[in-house]
Amino acid sequence: MYSILAVSDNVSMTRSWLLLTLAPLCAAGADYPQWRGPARDGISNETGLLPRWAAGGPKLLWKIQDGGDGYGAVAVAGGRVYFVSNRGTEDESVQALSVEDGKRLWSARIGKVGNPDQAPAYPLARSTPTIDGDVLYAFGSDGDLACLETATGKIRWRKNVRREFKGEPGKWAYAESPLVDGGAVIVSPGGPEAGLIAFRKNDGELLWKSAIPGGEAAAYASVVPLTAGGRKQYVQFLAKGVVGVDAKSGEFLWRYDDTSKGPANIPTSLVHGDSIYTTARSIGAAALVRVEGASAKQVYFERGLPSTIGGAVLWKGTLYGTTNEGLVAADFSTGKLLWKDETLGAGSVLYAENRLYVHCEDGDVALVEASPDAFRQHGRFTPPDQPKHPRGAREKAWAYPVVAGGRLYIRDLGTLWCYDVRGK
Repeated sequence: MYSILAVSDNVSMTRSWLLLTLAPLCAAGADYPQWRGPARDGISNETGLLPRWAAGGPKLLWKIQDGGDGYGAVAVAGGRVYFVSNRGTEDESVQALSVEDGKRLWSARIGKVGNPDQAPAYPLARSTPTIDGDVLYAFGSDGDLACLETATGKIRWRKNVRREFKGEPGKWAYAESPLVDGGAVIVSPGGPEAGLIAFRKNDGELLWKSAIPGGEAAAYASVVPLTAGGRKQYVQFLAKGVVGVDAKSGEFLWRYDDTSKGPANIPTSLVHGDSIYTTARSIGAAALVRVEGASAKQVYFERGLPSTIGGAVLWKGTLYGTTNEGLVAADFSTGKLLWKDETLGAGSVLYAENRLYVHCEDGDVALVEASPDAFRQHGRFTPPDQPKHPRGAREKAWAYPVVAGGRLYIRDLGTLWCYDVRGK
């Protein structure tokens, strides 16, 4: 279900603020330096892309099939592709590839796979690295937060938040992608001591830790920044609900829990102005919540809105994403459904240049017009040599698509495809 905290209708101002806040991550327009893109909203800044695809899809430039397992997306910066993967349960690593041919440049182990005895069993790497200049930050599924040099993979510092701060992940271990904001890197250990925690990004020194009332475990979403009433906050979806903490001190400010009734809180909150869209697949509903300083007020709570693992994107007042049945479009401010299409099923969604790139859970990839008027598909294909899902029919293609430098990256477990989507 999605939950929305509504704060402001000024979307353009919000995106401008986010891009300025995360400026170190946005060195080049072609880069996609972190989870869900430069502003953590599922939007790529790419232009000059193919408006439609041929029957077999865009041109395949290269693919790798030995990248190691994982559900996380890739990050792209400086001519390199980065992702987190594992080989077995003792080796969880960051990989660096060349964008030109997919050649592996380096691999650096950061820890082991968390909760290997989880049930149902999906013991794999889950997060996306965050690129910040000449370093990157990666968060392993067992709670290992590491700062690595992008050129060599050398580890500058590392913390295990599970061990050092009594962190409590969910049953499927940590799945969070670290937020770099100013001089800090923020993640969510969970547990009574540090629901959220901030380290100085240069050397890993502790800046603050936030003890969330109730001492709840972490979930599977990632932190996003928000400013409401002149106060900057960090928003996170934990095991018992969405919370907001003060960005300077970590002081707990508010909680919203109507979208946390299921076993897995996964979708990262979508921030627009002082409003938050939050959801969980297990309850099939979503909410818009408005943040007012140290409180949060529900604007609406509706079923049939984007609620799956693949997240949602907001463009020009229209919300796009999938339900268990398929792709939908809705008015962001009211929650009114505008259209619904059931041909794609559930999937992960990215926006770029008036198009939605959908990586369907069945493995297909689709290109759909970002229009509030109607569903218009402009291409769909199945990447070749799909990997086998050894954990059975319940395991799907969950990795988010990425568009950067005129290339489309699709990942499923140990396979990564790179397509040329530049316009003629």
